Amino acid sequence: MNRKKITAVIASVAAVASLAACGVKDEAAPAADSSTITIGTTDKIVSLDPAGSYDNGSYAVQINVFPFLYAQDYNTSELSPDIAADDGTWNEDGSQFTVKIKEGLKFANGNDLTSSDVKFSFDRIKTIDDPNGPVSLLANIESVETPDDTTVVFNAAVPFDVTLKQVLSSPAGPIVDEDVFSADALTDADTIVDGDAFAGPYKLTSFTLNENVAYAANEDYEGLTPAQNETVQVQYFADASNLKMAIEQGTVDVAFRSLTATDIEDLSGNDDLKVVEGPGGEERFLSFNFKIQPFGESQPDADPAKAKAVRQAVAALIDREELSDRVYKGTYTPMYSYIPDGLEGHEDTLKAAYGDGNGGPDAEQAAQILADAGVETPVTLNLQYNGDHYGSSSADEYAAIKSQLEADGLFTVDLQQTEWTQYSEQRLVTDESDGSYPAYQLGWFPDYSDPDNYLSPFFRDGNFVMNGYSNEEVNTLITNQAGEQDHDKRMEMLGQIQDIVTDELPTIPLLQGAQVAVTRNNIDGVVLDASFRFRYASVTKS
Repeated sequence: MNRKKITAVIASVAAVASLAACGVKDEAAPAADSSTITIGTTDKIVSLDPAGSYDNGSYAVQINVFPFLYAQDYNTSELSPDIAADDGTWNEDGSQFTVKIKEGLKFANGNDLTSSDVKFSFDRIKTIDDPNGPVSLLANIESVETPDDTTVVFNAAVPFDVTLKQVLSSPAGPIVDEDVFSADALTDADTIVDGDAFAGPYKLTSFTLNENVAYAANEDYEGLTPAQNETVQVQYFADASNLKMAIEQGTVDVAFRSLTATDIEDLSGNDDLKVVEGPGGEERFLSFNFKIQPFGESQPDADPAKAKAVRQAVAALIDREELSDRVYKGTYTPMYSYIPDGLEGHEDTLKAAYGDGNGGPDAEQAAQILADAGVETPVTLNLQYNGDHYGSSSADEYAAIKSQLEADGLFTVDLQQTEWTQYSEQRLVTDESDGSYPAYQLGWFPDYSDPDNYLSPFFRDGNFVMNGYSNEEVNTLITNQAGEQDHDKRMEMLGQIQDIVTDELPTIPLLQGAQVAVTRNNIDGVVLDASFRFRYASVTKS
C-alpha cells in the first residue's frame, strides 16, 4: 500500500470515529456569526458527485469546492490556470494536449493532489456514464495519460479541438480525490464531506441536501481566486416568495436563483438592496421525446413525418414576445436561434422557418403543416414542466404556451408539473426507459462561452437532453467543427447544423436571459461572471 493509500485509510478511520462521536457533517448547518455570508436560492442539488450531475444547482456547489485545471477570470471570458501550472500545449499533429499541474498540491484532508487524481477524475465520469452526468462533454477526449506526478496528457479524438480546454473548465472538469471517490460508482455526499475531499476555494463543513450547506475557506487552495471571506452558508428555499421575503428581511445577504421578474422589479426599489446583473446565456427551451411524443417511435401509430409535423406546428404557434413581455417583463428575450445572440454563429433560423416571419405565431402555417402530413386535429399533447428548478414563473410560462397551442383548436394540451429530483430522472430516454414526458421544459446554463456548447450537449449522440434524437450528419458536423482551424469553414459548419435541427426540431428554443442576483447593501464583490456562474470567493461583507 503506497503512502497516499495509507494516508487515506488513516483519514477514513478518523472520519468514522468523528462521525460516530458527534455526526457534525450530517447535521443542519451551524448558526452563522455576523461575518458569515448567507446566500439564498431555490435551486436544487441533484448530486455532490460531479459524475452524477449536470445541473446548475449541483454545479453551484462543485465549482466552489473542487479545483479545475482551468477557470475563467472574474469579469472576463478568458481561461486562466487554476491548478494547472501552464496554459497547456498541443503536439505537432494536434492529437495530444499536455498540461502541467502545480507541484505540492493538497486536498483539504492532507492527501496529495497529483496527475493521478486528474486522470482518475475524467476516467470515472466516462466509466460511470451516469444519465444525469456530464459525460457528453468528454466525447472528444479518447484517453488520459500521466507520464509523471505533474504531467497530464489528453489524447484528443479531434485534432486541435478548440473546445477541449474549455471542457476542462466545465462541469466535467472538477478534480476529485481518488482515495475518497469511487472509480466506478457515484460517491454519496456523506462520504465526500466526511472525507474532506476538497481542494477548491472552500471546503464543506456541513451538508444537508437541499436545506443547508456551510462552507469554510480552504487555506490550502492554490488556485486562481482564493476566498476573500471566511465562511459562507447557503439556504435552500422551496419557492421564490420565501426567498424574496428572506432578502427583504435580511435573513439572507444574497438571493440568487430564482426570483421572479416581478420580484426583481419590486426589490429594485428597495433602498436596502442592490440588484446585480451578469452576462446573458441562459436558455429556456421546449424538448420533445422522440419515443413517446405524438406519432413517436414507440407509439402504436408511429410515423416520423407526422411526428415532425407536430413539432413544426408547435414551433409555428409559439409566441415568444408574449412570453418575454407578459411572463418575464423583458428579463428574458425571445430566442429564435440554437446559438444565442452574442455568440459567433448566431442565426435566427427559427424566425425565418416558422410563424409569420417576424417572430410572431402563424396558425394558418401550423394547420397547413399538420394537414400536409395527414395529422388529424386537435392533437393531444402531454406537456410537462418543473416549478422549482426553473423558478415559479415556469407555471405562468407554460400556462401561456398551453393557451398559445390551443387557441386555434389545433392542439389539446394536458399540462402537468413534477418536482425536480423526480423530473430529472423521468424525462430521460435510456436503454431501459423511453422516458415519461412526450414534451417538456428544460433550461440551460452554458458550460463555456463557445457556440459548440449550445450544439454538442443538445444534439450529439449521448447528449444531455437524452430525448432519443440522433442524426449521423449532425454528429459528424459537430465533431468536425470542434477541430476546424479555419474560422470561415467553422462558421459554415455551425450554420449547417442549425439548418438541420431547425427542420427536425428536437428542441425549440424559446427565451434567453441574463443572470440576476439581489444583495443587501453591505455586500460587495458579487460577480455573475462570463462563465455564467456565481462563485463565492470574491464576496465580502462589511
